[in-house]
Amino acid sequence: MQLLNKKVYKNFKTYPEKVLQFGEGNFLRAFVDWQIQVLNEETDFNGSVVVVQPRGSEKIERLNNQDGLFTLFLQGIKEDQPVKEQLVVDTISRGINLFADYDEYVKLAGQAELRFIVSNTTEAGIVFDPEDRFEDRPQKSFPGKLTAFLYHRFNRFKGDEAKGCIIIPCELIENNGGMLKEVVLQYAEHWNLGEAFISWLENANTFCSSLVDRIVPGYPKDSSEEIQKELGYEDQLMVVGEQYYLWAIEGPDWLGEELPFAAAGLKGTFIVNDLTKFRTRKVRILNGAHTAMTPVAYLSGLDTVEESVNHSLTGKFINDLIYEEIIPTLDDPQDELMVYTNEVLNRFKNPYIKHYLMSISLNSISKFKTRDLPILVEYVNRFGALPERLVFSFSSLLYFYKGKRGGEEIKLDDHPKVLTLFASLWEKYQRQQLGLKELAAQVLADTVLWGEDLTDIPGLTDMVAAHLDRIETDGITAVIKDLSTASVARGEG
Repeated sequence: MQLLNKKVYKNFKTYPEKVLQFGEGNFLRAFVDWQIQVLNEETDFNGSVVVVQPRGSEKIERLNNQDGLFTLFLQGIKEDQPVKEQLVVDTISRGINLFADYDEYVKLAGQAELRFIVSNTTEAGIVFDPEDRFEDRPQKSFPGKLTAFLYHRFNRFKGDEAKGCIIIPCELIENNGGMLKEVVLQYAEHWNLGEAFISWLENANTFCSSLVDRIVPGYPKDSSEEIQKELGYEDQLMVVGEQYYLWAIEGPDWLGEELPFAAAGLKGTFIVNDLTKFRTRKVRILNGAHTAMTPVAYLSGLDTVEESVNHSLTGKFINDLIYEEIIPTLDDPQDELMVYTNEVLNRFKNPYIKHYLMSISLNSISKFKTRDLPILVEYVNRFGALPERLVFSFSSLLYFYKGKRGGEEIKLDDHPKVLTLFASLWEKYQRQQLGLKELAAQVLADTVLWGEDLTDIPGLTDMVAAHLDRIETDGITAVIKDLSTASVARGEG
């Protein structure tokens, strides 16, 4: 069977390279690259995407082997009807391996038609690393790579403000555009790149915060062989996503002329003046529930979101968590929250897609910090009590980083410093050099992980330690059952 490429798929089109994309993963390809394709088909946007990797190079090589082509399957509810669609996306022109072809990256900075930069490097990606150097090829951090790219562009066009870029990060961080701009400016000063460049960054470039939403389970590994037989070609990059999508971009009104989403019929994508009104709701209910359910359901022996929400025990836990602990921290009208929550739960139950919990578990520590910790803190502030289910999810997350599900090893995927920390703590526990309460206290007190000392929250350390002890002694399902019984006794759920 032949590999999908331009020899196999002859309907591809070639467009000028207008978009630089940091991230070669499933989400951006099923979300941004798909929308660029729609813009090309329905408007005169006429642009392609050049992809670079935030880390590693394996997928860049696979992208180039397939000439940037991949098959996208959109499956789910569309206009109240279950719909399955598939298409070949041809908007990626090429991938640049920053470790092997850094000169191509510099050359790209000098292409006049390039206008847009998008990224999705997870919540851990937009950070300043003082050890990052401009001379590195490539720089270590994503903002470092971006700063270097913009500096090369600034020099190539001699500070021409017409050659600035529109930068739209998709990381699930509040004010992601503002934060990215701040870090880029920090690098510009740290590397002594000059006041003229800093002025060009400020005046010629537009950093837009954005909010993204589409569940993308990724590669359909359980059915890939059957699918490829039906397609008639091999596709190592095919990706499955749901029908639902939302991309809210906070930017100036003129941006709609350069990115004509409305004219393309992309009803889920729009440009707004303020994201605040629905950002908190989305991040807490959808992303917060995702992150909170993952360690609980996975350690219970489940592998997908659909299994988790349909399971009698974990399904009730997830429902109670959302309705009893997440929604009470939000101020939106209750009817709107109920409609949105029902929509989220229906998306979780989408029968067409397998959204693996392990794919959600990537960088779970930073995800919990940005998605769930604000819920916990807000709940305590409002009600003077700990949200027990969310604290249990937190405890399960710490147990998840023990790296074992029964006799099975968990392939943890996080920042090396995070993995080293947890490996050390759990090893000390195994050697009886550290008790569970001491382990919990050390993790909660780590201001690098959480941005604050969580042992200052009354009762949190004791509750986390108690949950860890119960999970270790009785197993996770026993604790979930107790939480469910307690909620019924209180008249909840």
